[in-house]
Amino acid sequence: MSGSERLDTSGYVAHDAGTAGNGNGISAEDSSLGEIVGRLTGDFTNLMRAEIALAKAEAKEEAAQAGKGAGMLAGAGVAGHLVLVFLSLALMFALDGLIDNIGWSALIVAVLWAIVAAVLASTGRKNLKRATPPMQETVETLKEDAQWAKRPRG
Repeated sequence: MSGSERLDTSGYVAHDAGTAGNGNGISAEDSSLGEIVGRLTGDFTNLMRAEIALAKAEAKEEAAQAGKGAGMLAGAGVAGHLVLVFLSLALMFALDGLIDNIGWSALIVAVLWAIVAAVLASTGRKNLKRATPPMQETVETLKEDAQWAKRPRG
């Protein structure tokens, strides 16, 4: 860095007013338009690279947090499943105490779970049929783009 340049807080080289910032002390008035445009292009390229690097770092951090959250939800699902299994076993043994037949008790619990499964499946199917395609506007735009691309030019 020359005397006319300094490192700002973001790590970029900042140029003092009145100098070209190319390290040779030539003022901005003495630089050609091509040199100025070249420096602007280089600065813009560096800015875009830094923005992309920042976006990648943020996305990586957010993905790690999302992964941890998804792992916790999966663990909660397994634990919930085990709770249902043991509650079902408890209900089966309680029914066995009432009707004194473990086979019939197990069948009653299984039928109860079959009813729950049927209700959930029916409700889920209705909700899926009611849902509209989420990207209808995107599909229409892509179709318009395809029609435009097929048109003869000239």
